[in-house]
Amino acid sequence: MALRNFEAAEKTIDRAIALAPQSFATVGLKAYLAVVSKGDLTLAEKQISSIPTESDPNGMDTWGKWWLLTWQRKFPEALAVVEKFPGETLTVPDSTAPVPKALLEGIIHCLEGNTPSSQTEFGNARLVSEKLLREAPDDPARHAQHGLILAALGQKEEAIAQGKRAVELLPESQDAFAGPRYTVILAQIYGLTGESDEAFNLIEHLLEVPSGLTISILKLDPLWDPLRKDPRFQALIDKYAANC
Repeated sequence: MALRNFEAAEKTIDRAIALAPQSFATVGLKAYLAVVSKGDLTLAEKQISSIPTESDPNGMDTWGKWWLLTWQRKFPEALAVVEKFPGETLTVPDSTAPVPKALLEGIIHCLEGNTPSSQTEFGNARLVSEKLLREAPDDPARHAQHGLILAALGQKEEAIAQGKRAVELLPESQDAFAGPRYTVILAQIYGLTGESDEAFNLIEHLLEVPSGLTISILKLDPLWDPLRKDPRFQALIDKYAANC
């Protein structure tokens, strides 16, 4: 997937699903592949709905449904899903940072245009995130997540500093697979804080190297919304559409 060799990725994931057909880690990954490779939210929905949901102690299934509904722009449904989860944080795939439930709620309220509620939830998420950082101060995923929360709260300099700290802790030069994930989040932080030039520089870099960022993600992920009206956004989509 990082190499954007989606055909080979799908074959590999199908082998994993054959071994664990009811696992979110496998079925959810195929749903994600459908979206990042083809922008196919319908196939992703079919995959996610096939996972049994009788028990979700760590919140991974909840997160998967929240993610899909959010990218489908079905905001009331996404909010209803996450509100049912009883815990304070959720486990998500490929991250060492538990995600505050309040962050997911805040994102939905923000996308709905409910600023007062979103700021309250982001404030709650910040408290949880600060605790997570104290528990693991050298975890790049927690710094990256904290940066997104601070950006949502309008704390520009602090947000950018957290995003840069994540990249410093695990740079692409040290880990070409996981490192770009934090470059992606730093680009999102730049976009959320009005630093468009910095954001576009990073996006173009990420589209040129193995990173997991694809044109479908740029088109669908609401976290890129602050950049959509800039002509450079469509120009990048046109430039890399054939390869990403």
